[in-house]
Amino acid sequence: MPTILEACQGSLPERTVAAGEVIIAEGTRAGMLFVLAEGRVDVVKGDYLVSTVSDPGAVFGEISLLLDTPHTATVRTTVPSRFYVVADPLAFLRSAPDVALGVARLLAQRLHATTTYLVDLKQQFEHHTDHFGMVDEVLDALSHSQSHEHEPGSDRDPDPDDY
Repeated sequence: MPTILEACQGSLPERTVAAGEVIIAEGTRAGMLFVLAEGRVDVVKGDYLVSTVSDPGAVFGEISLLLDTPHTATVRTTVPSRFYVVADPLAFLRSAPDVALGVARLLAQRLHATTTYLVDLKQQFEHHTDHFGMVDEVLDALSHSQSHEHEPGSDRDPDPDDY
């Protein structure tokens, strides 16, 4: 199975970006995916640095695309960087199931890291009654979150409350 980076090479346009440039701005909708070919970026949410990424094949813009929401963070280059640009990401993901699976794995890794971190916080602060006690609520919200498009029931019985 080819990696995301291998699937992009030779088939997608490239964009070279100078250090300090924003490729995705929090709260906007670029409508594209960016795949890091080389370089390094900071991912910033509000005023907080979430992570610094330099792994070739890292994907940016997928959350906005898949959830049909504005971007949840700003992605800014810290050194001159090169990206593969996917202008029609849904069509690209449909035509490249290996890439779609790679994006799904990437998202699963991020979710796993986040929940592992939250569980660690929960263990550290489980006896607190202040705002640190909210970790339970955050974990519960993450583990039970459903898409707004999901409705309980089935085509045969669209109202499960009839029982």
